[in-house]
Amino acid sequence: MAAAQSPLRVGVLGCADIAWRRTLPAMTACPDIEVTAVASRDEAKGRRFAAAFGGPRVLGYEELLAARDIDAVYIPLPTMMHADWVAKALRAGKHVLAEKPLTGDAKSTDELLALAESRDLVLLENVAFPHHSQHVRARQILADGAVGELKDFASVFTIPPLPDENMRYRPDIGGGALLDMGIYPIRAALYYLGSALEVLHAVLRIRSRTGAVVSGRILACTPGGVTADLVFGMEHSYRTGCAFAGSSGLLLLDRAFTPPPSLQPVLRIERQDHREEITFPVDDQFGNIVRYFANAVLTGSNMLDQSEMSRRQARIIDDVERVAVRIEIP
Repeated sequence: MAAAQSPLRVGVLGCADIAWRRTLPAMTACPDIEVTAVASRDEAKGRRFAAAFGGPRVLGYEELLAARDIDAVYIPLPTMMHADWVAKALRAGKHVLAEKPLTGDAKSTDELLALAESRDLVLLENVAFPHHSQHVRARQILADGAVGELKDFASVFTIPPLPDENMRYRPDIGGGALLDMGIYPIRAALYYLGSALEVLHAVLRIRSRTGAVVSGRILACTPGGVTADLVFGMEHSYRTGCAFAGSSGLLLLDRAFTPPPSLQPVLRIERQDHREEITFPVDDQFGNIVRYFANAVLTGSNMLDQSEMSRRQARIIDDVERVAVRIEIP
């Protein structure tokens, strides 16, 4: 891959809430990125974004992809629109940072990653939490035997119910809780347990009047028998975390997925007659991933590990859809 020139000129395709709250502030703070243009189907929203993030010009979707002064595109569109617009951006010669999940199925994900590779372009799925230093440190602590031999992993990401008009309740656009919240515990299991994870069973709760997945649970395991219990949904209290049960103790990591940059995460270790807390330094996972993306484009660095993680994640989603027991609720 040929290296690009710094700063990386980025266009934003869609004015989503995640772009407003997290990704665009991180991009505008990154010296290696220049937010050059914003595309929105709502001109007023586009101008509001432009005013807030340094005054990039406001364009239409197709106009943005045709612009010669844009090197890369950030795509925070609703999930079920990703495959089409990521493909269009790649065919226009743009590197792409796409919101998670990259697509809703393994076949589409494979096709997009193959397209990016064939055109020597970076395609990165914006799963930010593994770029937070708390996860690097937690993995080191586990490898050092803090809880003995790992036997069981559990992870959860649940949020309270959303307004009925929220796109996550529209499977044709937002994809539902499996593709939105479920990605987090699935990706965490892959991060900590490895890519050979196998889905054994799953339950999906479906809102009958819309067909949207509103919550679910997945049981998976590694070839060595380490189990993974993964819970997700949007009909709960807010919970986000990981728990690691080993032969000699328990490790707990709270605020595992969405810590604000000002938060000092706390890891707890419990063994017989022993309890300790380790406070990690503050870190900005969105700042880290946008720098990672810019560096990959600007230096032409290898992205095979990230691509493989996105592929494996998409296959697990397919496996969950295949084996899940579906429970309809009002």
